[in-house]
Amino acid sequence: VQLQASGGGLVQAGGSLRLSCAGSGRSFTYYSMAWFRQAPGKERQFVSVHSWNGANTYYEDSVKGRFIISRDSAKNTVYLQMNGLKPEDTAVYYCAASRSPYTRQSSEYEFWGRGTQVTVSS
Repeated sequence: VQLQASGGGLVQAGGSLRLSCAGSGRSFTYYSMAWFRQAPGKERQFVSVHSWNGANTYYEDSVKGRFIISRDSAKNTVYLQMNGLKPEDTAVYYCAASRSPYTRQSSEYEFWGRGTQVTVSS
């Protein structure tokens, strides 16, 4: 069972990136899928979560209005469209899957991807 995140890179402030997280080895259809991030020297931080049925999405306050989470259950994939990127968004971004309904607690996520680096230059 694996989650593979991709799409990170180096972008200038104000730019956009789209992260993808593809699941393999099992279906994540009935899992909440989330993105977390971890900047150097900081704890892992919740970014956004998408409930399994799409009825609920939540965002960390600093990314509201800039980031959009979506998923394609047929492709077993969750996405994070990041617009208006800021230097403070620089971090390694991780995707995760949980059977808990749209939780923000990292401890409740059973499956984690390896992470993809996002670097925003000023």
